[in-house]
Amino acid sequence: MSPAGLGGDGPCDLPASRRILGRRVLAAGRVQSFVSEEVELPGAGVVVREFTDHPGAVAIMAMDDAGRVLLQRQYRHPVRSELWEPPAGLLDEPGEAPLAAAKRELAEEADLLAQDWRRLIEFYTTPGGCNERIAVFLARGLSKIPVSDQFSREDEESDLVPVWIDLEEAAARVMDGSLVSPTATVGILALSQAARTPAGLDALPPAE
Repeated sequence: MSPAGLGGDGPCDLPASRRILGRRVLAAGRVQSFVSEEVELPGAGVVVREFTDHPGAVAIMAMDDAGRVLLQRQYRHPVRSELWEPPAGLLDEPGEAPLAAAKRELAEEADLLAQDWRRLIEFYTTPGGCNERIAVFLARGLSKIPVSDQFSREDEESDLVPVWIDLEEAAARVMDGSLVSPTATVGILALSQAARTPAGLDALPPAE
């Protein structure tokens, strides 16, 4: 495969590095920071790039035995919108494993446990200005956490509104513009595509 990521199988995104000559934290937030880096680019010399430094996140496409997926309505202040999204959350601790974070978020946001975990897809949300990478998992074999053991939700999560929706109906709502959250659009379309393959969802690799 060539350095550009073009080979016999077509384009493929590849990790790459450039020499970093300097780095400054312009603003440190509770979750993420805004940083400036001086980076040496071949043919362009030294340039300055400012971006949001993010710890990473996970999202969970929880699917019940009827083939429905769970979406939750949540207020997102930066875009002044209530968006329908799958359960999702940050990697809370440095080095936290994405699967461990996914299990925690499914329990905290949806009061659910899952027996079968699969890797679905990963993506960068806004690679031109933020290094956030989201790992999306499929969770099946669901069971409800007893009320006495459920997590007490706060802030925007305190009034989450859940809905179970047929996967193909959800995919249609992505395509007609009704659903625009990145975790919902990527997760739903990836899951719909995986379900259409001859081997179906059982062909997805185990999350472990």
